[in-house]
Amino acid sequence: MRFRSTPLATVTALAALAASAAIPTATASAAAAADATTSAAAAPGDVVSSAPSAFHPLPGQPTGTKAWKIHYRSTAADGAPNIVSGTVIVPQDGRTGPRPLITYAVGTVGMGDSCAPSNNLPHGTAMEANLIQQLTLRGWAVVVTDYEGLGTPGVHTYTVGPSAGHAVLDAARAAQRLPEAGLPAGGPVGIMGYSQGGQAGSWAAELQGSYAPELQVKGTATGGVPGDLLKVAEFNNGSYGSGLIFMAAAGQDAAFPELDLDSYLNPAGKALVAGMKENCVAINSIAGSFKRISDLTTRDPLAQADWQAALNRSRLGGTAPAAPVYQYHALADELIPYGVGRRLRSDWCARGANVEFDTVWVGEHVSGVITHSLAAGNWLADRFAGRPTHANC
Repeated sequence: MRFRSTPLATVTALAALAASAAIPTATASAAAAADATTSAAAAPGDVVSSAPSAFHPLPGQPTGTKAWKIHYRSTAADGAPNIVSGTVIVPQDGRTGPRPLITYAVGTVGMGDSCAPSNNLPHGTAMEANLIQQLTLRGWAVVVTDYEGLGTPGVHTYTVGPSAGHAVLDAARAAQRLPEAGLPAGGPVGIMGYSQGGQAGSWAAELQGSYAPELQVKGTATGGVPGDLLKVAEFNNGSYGSGLIFMAAAGQDAAFPELDLDSYLNPAGKALVAGMKENCVAINSIAGSFKRISDLTTRDPLAQADWQAALNRSRLGGTAPAAPVYQYHALADELIPYGVGRRLRSDWCARGANVEFDTVWVGEHVSGVITHSLAAGNWLADRFAGRPTHANC
């Protein structure tokens, strides 16, 4: 099913995205702590626990869906087993037979547990919920990962690509293994995400062939992808997006404690990062804006070989995705340089990937996910229908 964009749909989604960015809601379930004890015995993608939930794009807005909050087994960046939470959403439209499943990776919501999508989707306060509804209106099931450490014990491993890619793929496995959802193994799967979600979805695309080859991934649609974190950090240093640098540093340090971020921070830096770990993106962005790395450190961690190596472990482009990719990026993106997106496209193309790249000519970072959400959905609809791709490497 292909949709056409309408001005009302665009305005409504933009308003919801802007509003929800500032609204933290309920705290994460304490059940995750108990779940962790079973992680070693479960296989990646196994459902550890599930409970009925709900999906509302806006408070109280009906959607004709059923939803479940799940905890499922996944894999951390270092290969250790972990537990991740998420939400499975299935339209109640009377459809019989396999329906497409989208494993959806949200953009930056913050680092505090209250920011997790699974804590906000039931209340109509989740970022990107209106965009997710565009998918359920097509009759597609959607699973939304919370990522490692977001809504579960520990610090969110923000921007750690392999961890996020595992979480996205294992969410799809978990959705297909949740009996109540009625999604058979072997059903068609699409990967979708923007910004942080673009990184997570792109990592899932690169890892799928080796990590989850049984998933029938038909295509990946990702936009605004921070494919090279070192270049993104250089671009944002001292700008209004500089808070993302310190969130990313905290996320990398959570995954790799040997980086010892705290030893680089001055008192102001320690206070900022501690606050970021407890709050959502609106507060973190304001608190961290227009700060340079030198303002908050005694020495620059990004100048150190171990930090550079860690960030390069999250660099994309080293493996061609097994399934086709639709990649889009705003020319005037003020947070993730357009050149970073183009470089990822070039790296993938050089490795033989099937890539359709689309430049967003008008708009910036946040508006890009809104204006191209229908195009990305229509592209995935073509993949589910078996139509030919239009690669432009």
